[in-house]
Amino acid sequence: MESFFVIILPLVLGYIASKGKIFDEKAPLILNQFIIYIALPALILLKIPTISFSYDILVPVVVSWSSMIGSAIIILLLSKLLNFTKEVTGSLLLVGVLGNTSFLGIPLVTSYFGQDALAYIIIYDQLGTFLALATYGTLIVSLYSNKSSFKIKDILKKLITFPPFVALVIAFIIKDFSYPNALSKSFEMLSYTIVPLALFSVGLQLQFKLQSDVIKPFSVALVTKLIFAPIIAYAVCYILGYDGFIANVSIMESAMGPMITAGVVATAAGLAPRLSSAIVGYGILFSFISVYILNFLFF
Repeated sequence: MESFFVIILPLVLGYIASKGKIFDEKAPLILNQFIIYIALPALILLKIPTISFSYDILVPVVVSWSSMIGSAIIILLLSKLLNFTKEVTGSLLLVGVLGNTSFLGIPLVTSYFGQDALAYIIIYDQLGTFLALATYGTLIVSLYSNKSSFKIKDILKKLITFPPFVALVIAFIIKDFSYPNALSKSFEMLSYTIVPLALFSVGLQLQFKLQSDVIKPFSVALVTKLIFAPIIAYAVCYILGYDGFIANVSIMESAMGPMITAGVVATAAGLAPRLSSAIVGYGILFSFISVYILNFLFF
């Protein structure tokens, strides 16, 4: 209960601050930039070198991609069955597939599994969700929007310039390197800022505007993201014989609410902006309930 309160409080404060217009409208961008360019790389450099490299580290990657591919297939089938427009389908393929596995995943998953889960959350996020955003996300925008085109060089640029991904590569290279105590303490201090700032930033960006004519696609996105995605993840773990701590962390990550960045991308591409924002806002809120139920039933 204490961990849940620690998560909810900054989220609520962020939402209140947004409605009260206490902060500049650029505040979420500034907070996100601090997390992406400084705090998250520090956490990655601190935690990844502590991992014992084995076959097990592939579990988060396999579960992540399996869950996303399965979710995308479900959305494509339901969109065709329900005759959704091209723009709506494109929106669902972004916000109904890509999860908030860092900003929401880090505080929420660690609240259930502890700090030992951090390294595997990072692998799930960076080698799963982030790679999907850069590749799959770019492809979806190019196929479903008239505002963009698919270019390999754009994907490569995103990969080699994204600070957390660069930090991940460095962390793999310097495995077993012993940091000076002062540097280790600095990384640790910076990593502590991720949870409150990320949740506060999410709160600042939450929107809950839902129109009656979007109930069907809204429901498809949230049912797929919050229910089908973790079911797929659980099935993959069962079929491949994955069990234990890493598998549980990976399944929990698959159940995170929709990615805010995916909503921003969908909006910028003209893919049902209001629907995308509503799915992200309500999806993050509902994910607290669905994750609790998932933990109660399976872990």
